[in-house]
Amino acid sequence: MLHLRVIAPPDRSSEVIDLLAAEPGVTHLVVLAGAARQPAGDYITCDVVRESADNVLRRLQELGVEARGGIAADDVELTLSAAADRAAHDAPGHGEDAVVWDEIAAKTGEQTVLTGTFLALIMVATMIAGIGVLLDQPILIVGAMVVGPEFGPLAALCVALLRRQRQVVVRSVKALVVGFLAAMLITVLSTWALTSAGLVSRDMLLADRPLTDFIWRPDALSWVVGLLAGVAGMLSLTSKKSGSLVGVLISVTTVPAAANVAVAAAYGVWPEAAGSALQLVINLAAIVVAGLLTLLAQLCWWRRVARRTGRSVPRQRADREPGRVSASRRPPRDAG
Repeated sequence: MLHLRVIAPPDRSSEVIDLLAAEPGVTHLVVLAGAARQPAGDYITCDVVRESADNVLRRLQELGVEARGGIAADDVELTLSAAADRAAHDAPGHGEDAVVWDEIAAKTGEQTVLTGTFLALIMVATMIAGIGVLLDQPILIVGAMVVGPEFGPLAALCVALLRRQRQVVVRSVKALVVGFLAAMLITVLSTWALTSAGLVSRDMLLADRPLTDFIWRPDALSWVVGLLAGVAGMLSLTSKKSGSLVGVLISVTTVPAAANVAVAAAYGVWPEAAGSALQLVINLAAIVVAGLLTLLAQLCWWRRVARRTGRSVPRQRADREPGRVSASRRPPRDAG
């Protein structure tokens, strides 16, 4: 369940109240006339079950509340209310499966900014994986997978492709390209430094590494694992099942593949570097394809639910002002 806080323009307040009161998934409706000062208007709060939230947010923005007032939403962790139970029962679908598109766009949009923290995390993760490759240590590889922040831009890329947000696509690709290139460069330098210190050597890379040699030997299963990870990752992002995201990060060979490219390049072992680069591309592509298909499947499913309940059916389209995604962006429009 989400808690909505709405500042409604005075000339739209009655329409907003009627909209919320008529929605079966809305409860705990409170109206404070004239309470809002900046921007001026009526302050309206309510709780809405997740399966109705996307429809409610879209219709509020169609009334112009976004442009002249404001809409904010927070998760409600605990609700003890018979009225809330009735709202959940009356709303179509199931809250665990519900997709709130504005929420997903806001969460993923934050991951496209190329910040110092993002660069630091992907560099550290790749250097850890580089050491794990040389030592043939799966524990270090797994740790690097968890530390790596690359799934954020990948998820943002999937959402932006579906919503046709060109600027978000560009920012996502930029974050991935710059992040991985910087991580591989610093890993090459760290490999040279460790070699000079006598801690690692080229012989370690050329030795048999039965526990980690899959990183630079992609095969058909690389596509399968990447696709499955993309599906699981997107479902964990859209359905509040965030606990499964850690498993997704561990299952795909992105950061380890980038690390193996860097280590192999540092020692001039180009066939292994090429194999690792191919593994990296396969996993990135598989995650994006699977994530996009998962979002399309969810969109089709909720369109079907909307048609069965007589609601207007949302369509994903480009935002009016493509750019940084926030929780106040315009949601999907009607299919007409």
